[in-house]
Amino acid sequence: MQLSKVAALALIVDCLSILSVSSAQAAPECSVSGTLTDWGENSTADIDLTSGGSCQFPIRMRGTVSGSDISQKPSHGKLKRLNPSTFEYKAKAKYKGSDSFAIKATGQGPTASGTSVITVHATMK
Repeated sequence: MQLSKVAALALIVDCLSILSVSSAQAAPECSVSGTLTDWGENSTADIDLTSGGSCQFPIRMRGTVSGSDISQKPSHGKLKRLNPSTFEYKAKAKYKGSDSFAIKATGQGPTASGTSVITVHATMK
């Protein structure tokens, strides 16, 4: 009987650790200014965040993203691809100023399809 109580307690602890990892706060969505153009056309966007902050940058072009990659890495932060349509940017701690990165994405929308490069200008305050 004592062994089953220990096993049950171990199972509960394992479940709680899994829940705490999965419920970790995801970075908020970037506040984006600028308008993304249609597939096959390049576009620019601007984001603002705090020094050391992070945010998710979703590709908001009409239609479906079939693939994406980082075509220019940022100089003052890190950019990570979360899935084909979402990236996460994390600004370098204690850095205030500007940074930029570019994402190359391929997709198809209701009126156009093709590859686009989205250049993002970030300002850290």
